[in-house]
Amino acid sequence: MTAFRRTVVRGVFVASAALVAVALASCSAPPLRPVAGAEVATESGITQGVSQEGQGVVRWFDIPYAQPPVDSLRWRAPIALAMSNQLIAPRESAMCVQISGQISGTEDSEQPVGEEDCLYLDIVAPKGFLDQRYPVMFWIHGGGNTSGTKDTYDFSALAEREQVVVVTVNYRLGPFGWLTHSAVQGDAEGLDRSSNFGHLDLIAALEWVQRNIAGFGGDPTNVTIFGESAGGHNVFALLTTPLAEGLFHKAISQSGYTTSVSPRQAVNAGGEFPEIDRGAWALIEEVGLDPQAVTGETLRNVEAYDLLSAYYRLDKDHIAPLTTADNVVIPSMGLAAALADPEFAKDVPVIAGSNRDEVTLWLGLNRYFVEGQSLLFGLAPPKMRVREPEKYQYWIDLRSRGWKARGVDEPLASLRGAGYTATWAYRFDWDETADNWLVPFSSILGAAHAAEIAFVMGAPMYGAIGSFMYPDSDSAQELTGVMMGAWGHFARSGNPGQIRGRPWPLFTESAPHTMLLDSPGGDWLTAEGPTLAGLLHEATQPTMLSALEQCLLVWELVTNIGNPAYNEYTRWNDGACEGVDARTEKARITAALVAEYGSATLP
Repeated sequence: MTAFRRTVVRGVFVASAALVAVALASCSAPPLRPVAGAEVATESGITQGVSQEGQGVVRWFDIPYAQPPVDSLRWRAPIALAMSNQLIAPRESAMCVQISGQISGTEDSEQPVGEEDCLYLDIVAPKGFLDQRYPVMFWIHGGGNTSGTKDTYDFSALAEREQVVVVTVNYRLGPFGWLTHSAVQGDAEGLDRSSNFGHLDLIAALEWVQRNIAGFGGDPTNVTIFGESAGGHNVFALLTTPLAEGLFHKAISQSGYTTSVSPRQAVNAGGEFPEIDRGAWALIEEVGLDPQAVTGETLRNVEAYDLLSAYYRLDKDHIAPLTTADNVVIPSMGLAAALADPEFAKDVPVIAGSNRDEVTLWLGLNRYFVEGQSLLFGLAPPKMRVREPEKYQYWIDLRSRGWKARGVDEPLASLRGAGYTATWAYRFDWDETADNWLVPFSSILGAAHAAEIAFVMGAPMYGAIGSFMYPDSDSAQELTGVMMGAWGHFARSGNPGQIRGRPWPLFTESAPHTMLLDSPGGDWLTAEGPTLAGLLHEATQPTMLSALEQCLLVWELVTNIGNPAYNEYTRWNDGACEGVDARTEKARITAALVAEYGSATLP
């Protein structure tokens, strides 16, 4: 998930907290207690399993899988640990350095939190793990590769219901996980020449799993990687890199994308590429150093929080260099192209999907689309409503189908072209969120980005608003069983099986079948295969949008979810937007909202 979620969840939480505080105060989970016989020896040390009363799983926390990437190891490939005799104690915090907010489970103060010493993983397994070999599911969290932590996710219900071992992992984020500059790579050798340290962390964690997971009842010959948003993107990255060969055997990308940059773009010397923000050159200048003379030692001596604060002081209007075609981890042709190249194919079964209303978490609190009626002279949360529902739904529909086109259909078609034979697609449509008097969640958020995670985990996301986004209803529980069953069946057998007794057909170029994951009844399968070209043509048709709004929507279609297609913007509708600077216009609209309301988003 990207950093937008921090802003959105904050606003929705404020609007809902008063309604759920009493219920939450009365609910507390049973304490975790050590489980006899669940002490497991690993190469990283000895870890004690714990469990809650009434649960059929054992959990192990904060197991280190590599040496801390600090001091001279900052911006170096992870190094395996050899400390088998140490006793592993859970840490108060194991999150990687990031900006605070709801996505990291911290106070939303926009201040740095976390530590560079963060390469840890958690494991949950059924209680019968001692004499079993369960399928392994390796979860990669989202957060735009700039935020997030393993600690947000509890896959206990999935592990117990589907009899799988689930591993959740931290990896370096933002400028600590991805940086390209001669001061970093100039004198490096081997894997240290990479720009993609976050991906190297994931590879190191998968290697650790291969060597150690049998002690937790896991089968190292049956590993499924799965992740959402940036985690889904990282699944695609692991499918392309030769370094991950043999480390996993199935893959699920939930709302992933395929954006990558070249090393030259990642440096962006002197602002050579105006569409690139937060390049290494600008970052080094922002911390007060000379990017033409700085050394690796000097850069590694910059305090972590100072570096991160400088990173976030830089504007981010569009692309910030993260996944880089460094020809060490990611092939030099780039991520999207490498997915289609048989040279890098792993030919493992793959599921990819998106959510019907992906982008509502960007736009659901944007004052351009949604207004808040002030209550009690501003002392109470505002009552929210969509200004122009037809316009809002049109925008959401096109943008979200754009995500499916570029984040699901294009990658799957590329994999098919590279020789993959077992590929499936889904779309998550469930939107029966629990409305309240202040916030009509179902119409503002619907089947929003990341909403499906709760149905795979069997536990709420979003902190205090989880009871609204994932209500304890028959519909939610029924679909939870469907999705857990499909993900578990896939982990065991390499196919998702049937959905409510109906076959889930393969996604192919000629028949782009997509399973619709929703409440019982209604459509269950579609063969609609949206393409960027088709959506751009659709956007030429008369709508309720103004000419400027059409251009802004087209700009968002061509510059989000995948490498930007700037030429498509200037060519669209016979050059109708060629003279419209979308960035300037978006900034103007934001400034007008701030001038009128004090902010561009609802508080």
